Amino acid sequence: MTKVHHLNCVKIESPLGSAIGHCLLIQENQKLILIDSGIGFMESKEPEKRLGKDLIEVVGFIFDKSLTAIRQIEKLGFKPENVENIICSHLDPDHIGGLADFPKAKIHVSKEEYESFKSGNERYLQQQLSHKPDLELYETNDTDWYGLSARRVKLNAQTEVLLIPLFGHTLGHCGIAIKTNNKWIFYVGDAYYLRAELEDKNHPVGQLATIRAVDNQLRLESLEAVRKVVRRYGNQMEYFGYHDPTEFKERKPVGNNVYK
Repeated sequence: MTKVHHLNCVKIESPLGSAIGHCLLIQENQKLILIDSGIGFMESKEPEKRLGKDLIEVVGFIFDKSLTAIRQIEKLGFKPENVENIICSHLDPDHIGGLADFPKAKIHVSKEEYESFKSGNERYLQQQLSHKPDLELYETNDTDWYGLSARRVKLNAQTEVLLIPLFGHTLGHCGIAIKTNNKWIFYVGDAYYLRAELEDKNHPVGQLATIRAVDNQLRLESLEAVRKVVRRYGNQMEYFGYHDPTEFKERKPVGNNVYK
């Protein structure tokens, strides 16, 4: 049986409130798949050197080595080298800092996002991929998921994983749909910052989302697509975003999945 462990790999405290980094660890016996990777161990150890003082102060990062994915995986009793695949919603610093802690893992991401990363866009930190990981890039929508275009992630695993293009926050931002034990989990990444945005189209956090969006019109279209899926099918799946701490605290099991 596949087990799913929920991990909070980021801590943010700012005038706008608290935020987290809601990652997933999928366990198939000893084989492990990570969904986003949060802040890395070296970044927690040397934050200003790795991330820069300005970014830390603007975002409000709080560093705790015990929150890093590698330390949480070890605490669960697993070997970090068993993380064979990491699927990335996008390549913003707070989502991929942990990649370097798993240097042998294959990284899966949309081609649009990787091209944006390589373009020199200042929102990205080039050193976060300086360990030259094995990359699998996806550019073709080859299936449909609850009315949304999707891209099958190539995994040698029982778990079915799809990249769901939800562009706008970044040029290649994707949600990730995961099917385990005949149930779907829909991780929307940064398509919304707070779950309240699903109901409140004028939520104040939308101002921050607008500022952070590469293409705000695309972001709004993606957010509306998420709203439609949740309205129609939300009772059939577990869904959550990356940053909302209430979702991490109030999550509920789906089927036989185990949340930790």
